[in-house]
Amino acid sequence: MKKWFAVIGDPIAQSKSPEMHNTWFDLDGFDASYIPIRVKPEDLEKAINSLNLLGVSGFNVTIPHKTTIIPFLDEIDETAKLMGAVNTVVRLKNGHLKGYNTDGVGFVRSLEEKVGNELRNQPVLMIGAGGAARGIAFALKNQGYENITVTNRTLSKARDLIDALGSGKVITNEEASQMLNKYKIIIQTTSAGMNYGEFSLPFSIDRMSKDAIASDIVYNPLVTPFLQHAKEIGATVVTGVGMFVHQGAIAYEHWLGQYPDTKLMVEKLTEQLN
Repeated sequence: MKKWFAVIGDPIAQSKSPEMHNTWFDLDGFDASYIPIRVKPEDLEKAINSLNLLGVSGFNVTIPHKTTIIPFLDEIDETAKLMGAVNTVVRLKNGHLKGYNTDGVGFVRSLEEKVGNELRNQPVLMIGAGGAARGIAFALKNQGYENITVTNRTLSKARDLIDALGSGKVITNEEASQMLNKYKIIIQTTSAGMNYGEFSLPFSIDRMSKDAIASDIVYNPLVTPFLQHAKEIGATVVTGVGMFVHQGAIAYEHWLGQYPDTKLMVEKLTEQLN
């Protein structure tokens, strides 16, 4: 029987997940399809029940549902539980829905694919404290990145993240702007700069060091305002494509038991988005 998969979010038209997964299905010879479904926050529970009733094999979860979906799942793995966020759901043989978080590991694989793993003792600044930020923070810490600072417009969310992480610091956006040259790795995890939203920066990054590594988890557009400013300063830029592909590949492995061709997909999407 043909399997089908989906991605849910609001908005969802910008997602490249259907193209990515459908390409992998064809390459790997799986009789499967993947579709985007726009789900408004107030309809989330009904949507989850409907997906299960209709026999979805699995689905991805994107903004703004990564944390709010948890009460509607039958179980979540320890990593997702620790992070408080889910971006991948597997429908088990008994019909139960199990949540995972592949964002964080996908980000670390992408980062170290670009710059190696020798910077784990360097100071890291994370901009944002949402579901994706939580996943990335825990994955970074698990890989040995201990010196993590979080800044967020709502400081209480940043404090919640650092409390859950068990180590690190919280600073305001204003402090982050003034102290930016102290950070070797700067990770922009908010939705600022998405092609459907306001094309903006979270705060001034004029003080960023040219020796810094600037990463944005937004992949569409490929070069966000944050990354454009970083390029102009001379910093090393890590686009969101690598994280997007690797988190999708880990989800694919959860669903189908094998890891797809990430190198080909990174090249294809980078060329397309350029």
